[in-house]
Amino acid sequence: MKKVLLLFLFLTFSVDIMGTASAAPYEGYNYSFWGDTMTAPLPFLPDRLVDGNQLNIGPFKDPEDFTVTNDNEIYVVDTGNNRIVAMDANWKLIREITTFQNGDKEDVFNQPSGIFINDKQQMYIADTGSKRIIVLTLDGKFVREVGAPKSDVLREGFVYMPAKVVVDSADRIYVISTGGYDGIVQFSSGGTFTGFIGLSQVRFNPVDLFWKQISTKEQRSKMELFIPSEFSNVDIDQDGFLYATSAEEFGTPMRRLNPSGIDVLRREGYIPIAGDLHVGFNGSRMGPSKFISAAVEPNGIYSALDSTRGRIFTYDRDGNLLYQFGSIGEQFGNFNNPVEIDTMGDQMIVLDKGFRQLTVFKPTLYGKVVKEAAIATEEGDEKKATAAWEEARKLNNNLEIAYLGVGKTELREGNNVKAMENFKLGTHRNYYSRAFERFRKDYMWNHFGTIAVIILVVIAAIVVALRLRKPKTEEPGVIGTAWETIFHPFRGFWDVKYEQKGRVWLALVILLLLAVLSILKQQYSGIIFNLNVMVYDAKTMDAVKFVLVPFFLWCIANWSLTTLMDGEGKFKDIVTVTGYALVPLVLVQVPLIVLSNILTVKEASFHALLQNFAGIWFLWLIFVGMQTVHQYTIKKTVVTMGLTMVVIGIFLFIGLLFTALLQEMLAFGSTIYKEAMFRIGEG
Repeated sequence: MKKVLLLFLFLTFSVDIMGTASAAPYEGYNYSFWGDTMTAPLPFLPDRLVDGNQLNIGPFKDPEDFTVTNDNEIYVVDTGNNRIVAMDANWKLIREITTFQNGDKEDVFNQPSGIFINDKQQMYIADTGSKRIIVLTLDGKFVREVGAPKSDVLREGFVYMPAKVVVDSADRIYVISTGGYDGIVQFSSGGTFTGFIGLSQVRFNPVDLFWKQISTKEQRSKMELFIPSEFSNVDIDQDGFLYATSAEEFGTPMRRLNPSGIDVLRREGYIPIAGDLHVGFNGSRMGPSKFISAAVEPNGIYSALDSTRGRIFTYDRDGNLLYQFGSIGEQFGNFNNPVEIDTMGDQMIVLDKGFRQLTVFKPTLYGKVVKEAAIATEEGDEKKATAAWEEARKLNNNLEIAYLGVGKTELREGNNVKAMENFKLGTHRNYYSRAFERFRKDYMWNHFGTIAVIILVVIAAIVVALRLRKPKTEEPGVIGTAWETIFHPFRGFWDVKYEQKGRVWLALVILLLLAVLSILKQQYSGIIFNLNVMVYDAKTMDAVKFVLVPFFLWCIANWSLTTLMDGEGKFKDIVTVTGYALVPLVLVQVPLIVLSNILTVKEASFHALLQNFAGIWFLWLIFVGMQTVHQYTIKKTVVTMGLTMVVIGIFLFIGLLFTALLQEMLAFGSTIYKEAMFRIGEG
């Protein structure tokens, strides 16, 4: 009996920690720095469902919005039934508001779709059908109403259909109007229209723009207009900043607007604040995530509801994705048509218009720990943050943000080396740069004498070497000619072509050396400048794709073209000249590796300057080399080099076409083989 009890307790505890798929009809996952999907424990599990039948008031009908007060009372906008339903923290009915006394008459709602309750315990209701904002007390007594905006600045054809509403601490009213792409409608505390804020930028497809330019006036009139995207919802934080969501497919689905309407949302996370990264474009749930609601907590953490796949994405103040959960489906915890989210304590509540109910989620141990860690980090409680992040990392080894949290704590405490280790493990370059800058400063201060002596010795050695260097009197040899081409390209390439001092084998050695150094650069460059798939992962195939293949494509394409344009250079000349022109790129690789390990993000321009200088030097050498071996004019050299790039593009296109055709042939052959084997088996 004891063994059975212990097994039951173990299984219960395990489910609470991990939030496994068996406890919820959706999977937990997160994204790595590189955008790869990684399995993660579930942060929330479905706890209960709440609908109108449970409250004995009849089913909800097309509910559009709800809000939670500071006293944990829940107010639902039951749009189809034209009523407001209030519940307490235990999900018991408090009241049902269907009518209110407006002056001398009894008034009713007309398709209300938004609600907000301010600190003065007043309800602001977006009465969409009547195009007004109604202000009531919590027990349903009429306070005032705010009608449609009136101003000369309103564009012609503007239609006011208030759908969502929030109010700041100064009683300024902000309204989302359905179909309005002018921005968020703003009213003063007295209800006077004061303008729009947060106007979205116009986004368009360049292809559509091209067709508009060449189309007739009648055709343009039938095309889709380029208009800004409209906001879908809005929430407000304790500092008065508006969190506005926009259900646009590509662009900025979440904004944090200051009083001037400027987006000040922090996007310091390693993935964009846009929901799912990997999306399909077929099936019933295709396309990118569409944020239709946001829930902001006092600690800076906010969540966004995706209507495309019914998922909730939670971010910290910096824009780091903490976790996600939820999905579209028919099981307990799934959604049909989610329209609104909000929080009540540590619970997450989702209003499902399709199922006409509220779904209440409770956090798992993993969800609690991650949130606690994010809050402690934001508040600067290093000890608590470190302990929480370490616990979160034990529950999920794939949680890269945990390394960021621990690293921030170590950085605040002055443990620069440990901070660098954590930032490197979590692939957080900017914070790694901050820790490294402090470490470098301390190291140079503590070892200033030694560093100064080394620098003086190196300078003295260079000076002595230059003084003792004997001037060359003989003609340069094979290797000397390759060196001469980078400083005296006209004379050097002339010797390569007409003095027969160029060697194909040396050009191929230079090419191979560049390929090897490229691999070493991937392996040993500092994390700040290393853009490979993994910092420690050196890919040999990259050297083939970005060094060897382009080299031979250039040589073959240039030879194919110049033979038809009276070029005097043979194929071996083109290979030799192109290989010799790579010398600056070879010379710069080791300095780039060294600089990548001693520079910070602020000093990245020096790294880029050296890299760009080598690239320009290479282009200059290959230009002079092509002109010299083919005996072209400057204009003809430029034209042939441009046409060479076109020929390379044709080669690539033919190669891709051939590969696709070969794949189709293999697939066809495989199908024939399987069919034949099936027929033989039947016989």
